[in-house]
Amino acid sequence: MDSSRSQSFGQTEINWDKLDKTKFYVVGAGLFTGVTVALYPVSVVKTRLQVATKDSVEKNAFSVIRGLLRTEGVPGLYRGFGTVITGAIPARVIFMTSLETTKVAAFKMIEPFNFSEPTQAAIANGIAGMTSSLFSQAVFVPIDVVSQKLMVQGYSGHAKYSGGLDVARKLLKSDGIRGLYRGFGLSVMTYSPSSAVWWASYGSSQRFIWRFLGYGTEHKESAPDPWTVVLVQATGGIVAGSVASCITTPLDTIKTRLQVMGHEKRETARQVVKKLIVEDGWKGFYRGLGPRFVSMSAWGTSMILAYEYLKRLCAKDDV
Repeated sequence: MDSSRSQSFGQTEINWDKLDKTKFYVVGAGLFTGVTVALYPVSVVKTRLQVATKDSVEKNAFSVIRGLLRTEGVPGLYRGFGTVITGAIPARVIFMTSLETTKVAAFKMIEPFNFSEPTQAAIANGIAGMTSSLFSQAVFVPIDVVSQKLMVQGYSGHAKYSGGLDVARKLLKSDGIRGLYRGFGLSVMTYSPSSAVWWASYGSSQRFIWRFLGYGTEHKESAPDPWTVVLVQATGGIVAGSVASCITTPLDTIKTRLQVMGHEKRETARQVVKKLIVEDGWKGFYRGLGPRFVSMSAWGTSMILAYEYLKRLCAKDDV
Protein backbone atom coordinates (compact mmCIF):
# COMPACT_ATOMS: atom_id res chain seq x y z
CA MET A 1 0.00 0.00 0.00
CA ASP A 2 1.35 3.40 -0.97
CA SER A 3 2.36 5.40 2.14
CA SER A 4 1.38 8.74 0.63
CA ARG A 5 -2.10 7.38 0.06
CA SER A 6 -2.20 6.11 3.63
CA GLN A 7 -1.55 9.63 4.91
CA SER A 8 -4.17 11.28 2.74
CA PHE A 9 -6.93 8.68 2.76
CA GLY A 10 -10.41 10.07 2.20
CA GLN A 11 -9.47 13.61 3.17
CA THR A 12 -6.87 16.26 2.50
CA GLU A 13 -4.31 15.37 5.18
CA ILE A 14 -1.18 17.34 4.36
CA ASN A 15 2.34 15.97 4.72
CA TRP A 16 4.93 17.73 6.88
CA ASP A 17 7.21 18.62 3.97
CA LYS A 18 4.35 20.49 2.27
CA LEU A 19 3.88 22.99 5.11
CA ASP A 20 5.11 26.56 5.48
CA LYS A 21 6.88 25.96 8.81
CA THR A 22 7.17 29.62 9.90
CA LYS A 23 3.47 30.25 9.32
CA PHE A 24 2.65 26.90 10.92
CA TYR A 25 4.37 27.79 14.21
CA VAL A 26 3.27 31.44 14.40
CA VAL A 27 -0.38 30.87 13.51
CA GLY A 28 -0.44 27.66 15.54
CA ALA A 29 0.68 29.46 18.71
CA GLY A 30 -2.24 31.87 18.45
CA LEU A 31 -4.75 29.20 17.47
CA PHE A 32 -3.89 26.81 20.29
CA THR A 33 -3.77 29.64 22.83
CA GLY A 34 -7.37 30.42 21.95
CA VAL A 35 -8.42 26.80 22.41
CA THR A 36 -6.58 26.67 25.76
CA VAL A 37 -8.44 29.78 26.99
CA ALA A 38 -11.77 28.17 26.12
CA LEU A 39 -11.13 24.77 27.73
CA TYR A 40 -8.77 25.50 30.63
CA PRO A 41 -11.52 25.55 33.34
CA VAL A 42 -12.23 21.86 32.66
CA SER A 43 -8.64 21.02 33.67
CA VAL A 44 -8.99 23.00 36.91
CA VAL A 45 -12.17 21.13 37.86
CA LYS A 46 -10.67 17.73 36.96
CA THR A 47 -7.54 18.40 39.04
CA ARG A 48 -9.52 19.50 42.10
CA LEU A 49 -11.69 16.39 42.00
CA GLN A 50 -8.63 14.15 41.77
CA VAL A 51 -6.97 15.61 44.88
CA ALA A 52 -10.12 15.94 47.00
CA THR A 53 -10.16 14.04 50.28
CA LYS A 54 -13.08 11.89 51.41
CA ASP A 55 -14.16 14.72 53.74
CA SER A 56 -14.29 17.35 50.98
CA VAL A 57 -17.57 19.22 50.62
CA GLU A 58 -17.23 19.43 46.84
CA LYS A 59 -18.00 15.94 45.59
CA ASN A 60 -18.68 16.57 41.91
CA ALA A 61 -17.78 18.89 39.06
CA PHE A 62 -20.77 21.19 39.55
CA SER A 63 -20.03 21.77 43.24
CA VAL A 64 -16.38 22.55 42.41
CA ILE A 65 -17.48 25.11 39.81
CA ARG A 66 -20.01 26.67 42.20
CA GLY A 67 -17.41 26.89 44.95
CA LEU A 68 -14.84 28.56 42.72
CA LEU A 69 -17.33 31.05 41.28
CA ARG A 70 -18.67 31.87 44.75
CA THR A 71 -15.27 32.52 46.33
CA GLU A 72 -13.22 33.87 43.41
CA GLY A 73 -15.49 34.47 40.47
CA VAL A 74 -14.44 33.57 36.92
CA PRO A 75 -10.68 34.09 37.67
CA GLY A 76 -10.90 31.07 39.98
CA LEU A 77 -11.51 28.86 36.94
CA TYR A 78 -8.22 30.09 35.46
CA ARG A 79 -5.84 29.41 38.33
CA GLY A 80 -2.37 28.69 36.95
CA PHE A 81 -3.35 29.75 33.44
CA GLY A 82 -0.43 32.16 33.00
CA THR A 83 2.06 29.42 33.84
CA VAL A 84 0.43 26.94 31.48
CA ILE A 85 0.23 29.30 28.52
CA THR A 86 3.88 30.31 28.97
CA GLY A 87 5.09 26.73 28.83
CA ALA A 88 2.51 25.45 26.37
CA ILE A 89 3.99 27.23 23.36
CA PRO A 90 7.47 25.59 23.41
CA ALA A 91 5.92 22.26 24.44
CA ARG A 92 3.51 22.34 21.49
CA VAL A 93 6.27 23.30 19.06
CA ILE A 94 8.26 20.25 20.19
CA PHE A 95 5.15 18.05 20.10
CA MET A 96 3.92 19.09 16.65
CA THR A 97 7.36 18.87 15.04
CA SER A 98 8.13 15.41 16.42
CA LEU A 99 4.56 14.21 15.73
CA GLU A 100 4.65 15.02 12.03
CA THR A 101 8.21 13.91 11.35
CA THR A 102 7.78 10.65 13.29
CA LYS A 103 4.45 9.92 11.59
CA VAL A 104 6.06 10.13 8.14
CA ALA A 105 8.92 7.85 9.23
CA ALA A 106 6.53 5.37 10.87
CA PHE A 107 4.37 5.04 7.76
CA LYS A 108 7.48 4.27 5.70
CA MET A 109 8.72 1.78 8.30
CA ILE A 110 5.53 -0.32 8.43
CA GLU A 111 4.69 -0.08 4.71
CA PRO A 112 6.39 -3.43 3.82
CA PHE A 113 4.14 -5.32 6.25
CA ASN A 114 1.03 -4.70 4.10
CA PHE A 115 -1.30 -4.07 7.04
CA SER A 116 -4.85 -2.90 6.39
CA GLU A 117 -5.20 0.86 6.11
CA PRO A 118 -6.87 1.39 9.54
CA THR A 119 -4.19 -0.80 11.18
CA GLN A 120 -1.41 1.03 9.37
CA ALA A 121 -2.85 4.39 10.48
CA ALA A 122 -3.25 3.18 14.08
CA ILE A 123 0.34 1.96 14.33
CA ALA A 124 1.95 4.98 12.65
CA ASN A 125 -0.15 7.51 14.56
CA GLY A 126 0.35 5.65 17.83
CA ILE A 127 4.15 5.59 17.43
CA ALA A 128 4.14 9.29 16.51
CA GLY A 129 1.88 10.21 19.42
CA MET A 130 3.99 8.37 21.99
CA THR A 131 7.30 9.70 20.65
CA SER A 132 6.16 13.32 20.50
CA SER A 133 4.76 13.08 24.03
CA LEU A 134 8.08 11.72 25.34
CA PHE A 135 9.97 14.66 23.82
CA SER A 136 7.55 17.30 25.09
CA GLN A 137 7.43 15.98 28.70
CA ALA A 138 10.78 17.65 29.53
CA VAL A 139 9.08 21.03 29.11
CA PHE A 140 5.57 20.07 30.10
CA VAL A 141 6.10 18.35 33.47
CA PRO A 142 7.51 21.38 35.38
CA ILE A 143 4.67 23.51 33.96
CA ASP A 144 2.18 20.82 34.97
CA VAL A 145 3.54 20.62 38.52
CA VAL A 146 3.44 24.40 39.05
CA SER A 147 0.05 24.95 37.43
CA GLN A 148 -1.61 22.10 39.36
CA LYS A 149 -0.34 23.47 42.66
CA LEU A 150 -1.92 26.79 41.71
CA MET A 151 -5.16 25.06 40.69
CA VAL A 152 -5.62 23.44 44.12
CA GLN A 153 -4.08 26.08 46.41
CA GLY A 154 -6.18 26.54 49.54
CA TYR A 155 -8.31 23.53 48.61
CA SER A 156 -8.52 20.52 50.98
CA GLY A 157 -5.62 21.89 53.07
CA HIS A 158 -3.22 22.65 50.20
CA ALA A 159 -0.79 25.56 50.57
CA LYS A 160 -1.38 29.00 49.06
CA TYR A 161 1.03 30.78 46.71
CA SER A 162 1.42 34.25 45.26
CA GLY A 163 1.95 32.95 41.71
CA GLY A 164 3.82 30.51 39.51
CA LEU A 165 7.26 31.91 40.36
CA ASP A 166 6.50 31.54 44.07
CA VAL A 167 5.62 27.87 43.54
CA ALA A 168 8.80 27.24 41.54
CA ARG A 169 10.97 29.05 44.08
CA LYS A 170 9.58 27.05 47.01
CA LEU A 171 9.88 23.76 45.14
CA LEU A 172 13.50 24.47 44.24
CA LYS A 173 14.26 25.47 47.82
CA SER A 174 12.71 22.34 49.36
CA ASP A 175 13.46 19.68 46.73
CA GLY A 176 15.85 21.15 44.20
CA ILE A 177 15.26 20.61 40.49
CA ARG A 178 13.67 17.24 41.29
CA GLY A 179 10.75 19.11 42.82
CA LEU A 180 9.80 20.51 39.43
CA TYR A 181 9.88 17.00 37.97
CA ARG A 182 7.85 15.33 40.69
CA GLY A 183 5.76 12.60 39.09
CA PHE A 184 7.87 12.71 35.91
CA GLY A 185 7.92 8.94 35.61
CA LEU A 186 4.16 8.72 36.05
CA SER A 187 3.67 11.63 33.66
CA VAL A 188 5.61 9.73 31.01
CA MET A 189 3.64 6.56 31.87
CA THR A 190 0.36 8.52 31.68
CA TYR A 191 0.76 10.96 28.82
CA SER A 192 2.87 8.88 26.45
CA PRO A 193 0.49 5.89 26.36
CA SER A 194 -2.43 8.33 26.42
CA SER A 195 -0.99 10.19 23.44
CA ALA A 196 -0.28 6.90 21.68
CA VAL A 197 -3.82 5.60 22.31
CA TRP A 198 -5.37 8.95 21.33
CA TRP A 199 -3.53 9.28 18.03
CA ALA A 200 -3.89 5.59 17.20
CA SER A 201 -7.65 5.73 17.87
CA TYR A 202 -7.97 8.96 15.92
CA GLY A 203 -6.05 7.66 12.90
CA SER A 204 -7.82 4.30 12.68
CA SER A 205 -11.33 5.59 13.47
CA GLN A 206 -11.07 8.12 10.65
CA ARG A 207 -10.19 5.39 8.17
CA PHE A 208 -13.16 3.28 9.33
CA ILE A 209 -15.50 6.27 9.05
CA TRP A 210 -14.25 7.18 5.57
CA ARG A 211 -14.70 3.59 4.42
CA PHE A 212 -18.19 3.51 5.96
CA LEU A 213 -19.04 6.66 3.98
CA GLY A 214 -17.73 4.99 0.84
CA TYR A 215 -14.67 7.17 0.22
CA GLY A 216 -11.48 5.55 -1.03
CA THR A 217 -13.33 2.82 -2.90
CA GLU A 218 -14.10 2.39 -6.58
CA HIS A 219 -17.66 3.50 -5.81
CA LYS A 220 -16.67 6.89 -4.46
CA GLU A 221 -13.36 8.41 -5.47
CA SER A 222 -14.50 12.06 -5.42
CA ALA A 223 -13.17 14.37 -2.71
CA PRO A 224 -15.49 14.99 0.26
CA ASP A 225 -16.86 18.46 0.92
CA PRO A 226 -15.20 20.55 3.70
CA TRP A 227 -18.02 20.04 6.23
CA THR A 228 -17.84 16.26 5.83
CA VAL A 229 -14.10 16.44 6.49
CA VAL A 230 -14.67 18.48 9.68
CA LEU A 231 -17.44 16.12 10.87
CA VAL A 232 -15.28 13.03 10.36
CA GLN A 233 -12.31 14.64 12.12
CA ALA A 234 -14.51 15.73 15.05
CA THR A 235 -16.00 12.23 15.37
CA GLY A 236 -12.50 10.75 15.32
CA GLY A 237 -11.48 13.17 18.09
CA ILE A 238 -14.43 12.17 20.29
CA VAL A 239 -13.73 8.45 19.80
CA ALA A 240 -10.04 8.98 20.59
CA GLY A 241 -10.82 11.01 23.72
CA SER A 242 -13.25 8.39 24.99
CA VAL A 243 -10.80 5.52 24.59
CA ALA A 244 -7.79 7.39 26.00
CA SER A 245 -9.61 8.79 29.06
CA CYS A 246 -10.97 5.40 30.11
CA ILE A 247 -7.56 3.73 29.81
CA THR A 248 -5.34 6.37 31.43
CA THR A 249 -7.45 8.04 34.18
CA PRO A 250 -6.10 5.83 37.04
CA LEU A 251 -2.48 6.80 36.29
CA ASP A 252 -3.48 10.44 35.87
CA THR A 253 -5.15 10.47 39.30
CA ILE A 254 -2.04 9.04 40.99
CA LYS A 255 0.26 11.43 39.11
CA THR A 256 -1.83 14.49 40.04
CA ARG A 257 -1.85 13.59 43.71
CA LEU A 258 1.92 13.10 43.74
CA GLN A 259 2.50 16.45 42.04
CA VAL A 260 0.32 18.62 44.30
CA MET A 261 1.20 17.22 47.74
CA GLY A 262 3.29 19.40 50.02
CA HIS A 263 6.89 18.73 51.05
CA GLU A 264 5.88 17.94 54.63
CA LYS A 265 3.46 15.14 53.68
CA ARG A 266 5.20 13.59 50.70
CA GLU A 267 3.99 10.11 49.80
CA THR A 268 5.19 7.46 47.41
CA ALA A 269 3.12 6.22 44.50
CA ARG A 270 2.42 3.03 46.44
CA GLN A 271 1.13 5.00 49.44
CA VAL A 272 -1.10 7.08 47.17
CA VAL A 273 -2.54 3.89 45.67
CA LYS A 274 -3.24 2.41 49.13
CA LYS A 275 -4.87 5.62 50.32
CA LEU A 276 -7.14 5.79 47.28
CA ILE A 277 -8.23 2.17 47.81
CA VAL A 278 -8.91 2.78 51.53
CA GLU A 279 -10.92 5.95 50.85
CA ASP A 280 -12.97 4.91 47.83
CA GLY A 281 -12.04 1.40 46.79
CA TRP A 282 -10.98 0.78 43.21
CA LYS A 283 -13.37 3.47 41.97
CA GLY A 284 -11.05 5.99 43.63
CA PHE A 285 -8.68 5.59 40.69
CA TYR A 286 -11.41 6.99 38.46
CA ARG A 287 -11.92 10.19 40.41
CA GLY A 288 -12.53 12.98 37.96
CA LEU A 289 -13.29 10.53 35.13
CA GLY A 290 -16.26 12.63 34.01
CA PRO A 291 -14.30 15.88 33.71
CA ARG A 292 -11.29 13.99 32.31
CA PHE A 293 -13.52 12.39 29.68
CA VAL A 294 -15.00 15.79 28.82
CA SER A 295 -11.53 17.34 28.96
CA MET A 296 -9.87 14.79 26.67
CA SER A 297 -12.81 14.68 24.26
CA ALA A 298 -13.25 18.47 24.17
CA TRP A 299 -9.52 19.22 24.13
CA GLY A 300 -8.82 16.47 21.65
CA THR A 301 -11.62 17.35 19.28
CA SER A 302 -10.96 21.09 19.46
CA MET A 303 -7.22 20.64 19.11
CA ILE A 304 -7.44 18.22 16.20
CA LEU A 305 -9.89 20.44 14.32
CA ALA A 306 -7.62 23.43 14.96
CA TYR A 307 -4.59 21.35 14.00
CA GLU A 308 -6.06 20.04 10.75
CA TYR A 309 -7.29 23.55 9.89
CA LEU A 310 -3.82 24.93 10.67
CA LYS A 311 -2.21 22.41 8.30
CA ARG A 312 -4.61 23.34 5.50
CA LEU A 313 -4.03 27.02 6.19
CA CYS A 314 -0.24 26.64 6.11
CA ALA A 315 -0.02 24.31 3.11
CA LYS A 316 2.30 25.56 0.38
CA ASP A 317 0.72 26.48 -2.94
CA ASP A 318 2.14 23.44 -4.71
CA VAL A 319 0.31 20.94 -2.48
